[in-house]
Amino acid sequence: MTSIPFKGAKIALLHQGQLIAYQRDDKPEIPFPDMWDLPGGGREEDESPLECAIRETREEFDIEIDPKWIVWEQHYPAAIPTEPGSYFFVAELEDGFGAIRFGDEGQQWAFMPIAEFLGHPKVVQSLKNRLRDYLVKNT
Repeated sequence: MTSIPFKGAKIALLHQGQLIAYQRDDKPEIPFPDMWDLPGGGREEDESPLECAIRETREEFDIEIDPKWIVWEQHYPAAIPTEPGSYFFVAELEDGFGAIRFGDEGQQWAFMPIAEFLGHPKVVQSLKNRLRDYLVKNT
């Protein structure tokens, strides 16, 4: 897929019906304080959407993503039409998540069953919607 202007990327890392998520810091100055989130974040320099997702995952969890694990890529427009949108990826990790080294952002991390993530009241709603898009089209 060709990259169109974007501000950042998120990625759902799946293994045997679970994903990895983290609880954001509880600081009023950040978006979605205290909510559960997926790896990813803002674009740096001229990186591609996938490079952004891979770098953020490495920084946040010390997980190295092989691009061949990517099974879904979708661009989502921003809520404000004049702003750049963002990308959402899904990766299937056949061999599991490996050893996790949690970075310095967030309160805690967890492996979560996909159904729990989708039903959790403190998960960022747009991420639930994007994961559902993938599941509807791929299951």
